Amino acid sequence: MIPKKPLKIAIIGAGAAGLMCAIEAGKKGHHVSVFDHAKKPAEKIRISGGGRCNFTNKYCTHENFISQNPHFCKSPLSRYTAENFISLVEDYGISYHEKQPQKKTGQLFCDGKSQQIIDMLLSECNAADVRIKLETNIEKISQNEDGFTLSIQGKNKLFDKVVIATGGPSIPKMGASDFGYRIARQFGHKIVPTQAALVPLTFTDDVLNFTKSLSGVAIDSVLIRNDSSKNKQEFRDDMLFTHRGMSGPAILQISSYWNAGESLNIDLLNNIDFMATLKTAKQEQPKTRVQKFLNTLLPARFVDALFDRVLSEEDKKKNFADFSQSKFQILNDYIKNWIIKPNGSEGYRTAEVTRGGVDTNEINNKTFESKKCEGLYFIGEVVDVTGHLGGHNFQWAWASGYCCGTEI
Repeated sequence: MIPKKPLKIAIIGAGAAGLMCAIEAGKKGHHVSVFDHAKKPAEKIRISGGGRCNFTNKYCTHENFISQNPHFCKSPLSRYTAENFISLVEDYGISYHEKQPQKKTGQLFCDGKSQQIIDMLLSECNAADVRIKLETNIEKISQNEDGFTLSIQGKNKLFDKVVIATGGPSIPKMGASDFGYRIARQFGHKIVPTQAALVPLTFTDDVLNFTKSLSGVAIDSVLIRNDSSKNKQEFRDDMLFTHRGMSGPAILQISSYWNAGESLNIDLLNNIDFMATLKTAKQEQPKTRVQKFLNTLLPARFVDALFDRVLSEEDKKKNFADFSQSKFQILNDYIKNWIIKPNGSEGYRTAEVTRGGVDTNEINNKTFESKKCEGLYFIGEVVDVTGHLGGHNFQWAWASGYCCGTEI
């Protein structure tokens, strides 16, 4: 329905959420301007998924998100679902596939390049008469009787409503900053403490030397975060050793929950009773070298490095008949219940998203309008809603942008 009086709307941030909001607001007949300081729109979309854009997850629900208010995202995610965005992708003839469908990951990627998703959004913006202004800095936002005044590169412009879709400070080399949080605080909003999320973890001393020696090795693992609460997080996926520490999907997932000082439990042989397997092998293959046998269960480089770290060169040559029970237990402790304590993460430099953000208790979850300032809206990553790895953060961007754009 075309409003009787079209509004002048400023959307700050030409990312996934900002563009989606602009499309829907433009469809209603509003005069929509999207501002971004970058040279190109949607740079996070461009680099995501290795350049193929993991644009959504078909199994996305509110349970795939972290927030101090876990109920906030339920309604938006139900109003604009993964199926809705998939339908848009299909309307544009963009071919896509699910990563590891046998594992039911639900992660959908473009068969081609992520630029296809960007082009689709820009085409929708063009059809809705949305104006996108790049390489444009917003110097100040102030509220007045008629709406808002934006100081844009030395000039003042009036708008009826302002939408903040600037994301968080993750990946600063792309121009990410805390701009959205500063605006939120200016208008009286609380910020849930932020930190880098979906980020590789780092280590010191002997653990770091161990990971360096195994750089490039990946193992399907189960990671459990140890904390004082009963609500423990557990993820199973590949864990990758790097020259800085550990990465890979399992580490990235657990990093969003990990806090400084906490340790992690790692099971490198999920669904295998390791001690029982060794006992059977000792009975049936007493003359087989233990290291050779372990090479059938785990990457040879890892087994070799593990022997160097916790056993000896002599143990590498021993067969099952000559291996003591105590040494089997040492191997079990590192393979089935390896406890490690990260010293930190790689930080915002490599983080895919930011945990925390504008307190959702101060935002209307139907319209995304501020409860502190009429006419001001917050969408996407800038709010305290952080998704799991695998397309969930994009789905949040689409859902929050859509809901805001249709209600504004």
